[in-house]
Amino acid sequence: MIDQQPQKEEPLIKLVGISKTFGTNKVLDKVDLEIYQGEAIGIIGPSGTGKSTILRIIAGLLQPDEGDIYIQGKKRDGLIEDGSDPIAIGMVFQQAALFDSLNVDENVGFSLYQNTKLSKSRIHELVKEKLEMVGLGDISNLYPAALSGGMKKRVSFARAIMSNPEKPEDSPEVLLYDEPTAGLDPIASTVIEDLIRSLQCQQGGCSTYCIVTHQDSTIRRTADRLIFLYQGKVKWQGKVSEIDHTENNHIRQFMSGSVKGPIQVAS
Repeated sequence: MIDQQPQKEEPLIKLVGISKTFGTNKVLDKVDLEIYQGEAIGIIGPSGTGKSTILRIIAGLLQPDEGDIYIQGKKRDGLIEDGSDPIAIGMVFQQAALFDSLNVDENVGFSLYQNTKLSKSRIHELVKEKLEMVGLGDISNLYPAALSGGMKKRVSFARAIMSNPEKPEDSPEVLLYDEPTAGLDPIASTVIEDLIRSLQCQQGGCSTYCIVTHQDSTIRRTADRLIFLYQGKVKWQGKVSEIDHTENNHIRQFMSGSVKGPIQVAS
């Protein structure tokens, strides 16, 4: 009798040999990355090392110069606008990227207003549900200028998880967060960090996500597995619980904030 080996779970997202150059600056150099169902992955590293770039490539907003992208086993050709992925991927941008001329209801429900025939009252109900999920009351009539930085972040989260009830397959299965706590004070950062974890567990949230961050508390409180990028390459990856004990000099220098080590300090 031949023992059958258990099949390895297929990653939701797989990047193979991804490279990207801007001008003379090669920000990604043959990067491999896999994201599995239910994972909370943190991408960390010094500024300018391609962290946000790799999120945009995963989202299908940017084309790599080299390498292949597989979404649930299907090779992606071109950008997201050139075709459709087997699963939906949502993205939360660093600056929230809300439309200043639209109120909260119109911002959160933007895709439904633009792409469905749902009534305004139904969309408003769905917007209210998402706002409640991110810890906000019915602020639908407010405009971005009236919101604090933390509130803007949460509104952008609500927009990212908005789904069309007529097409549940379009609900995001993976969320990409680009520095979600940048510019926030420690208390506001804690609120956002707790929210990210809460959305991972909530029905209608998103159980799988990838987060780019520099902030120590955000690294420790929102990620389970870390990918460390430096000079376009993956220099280390492992569990968050390992960062205080690893012998990897890149991680040790980065987490301690030391100017001495293999990471070159920009002059």
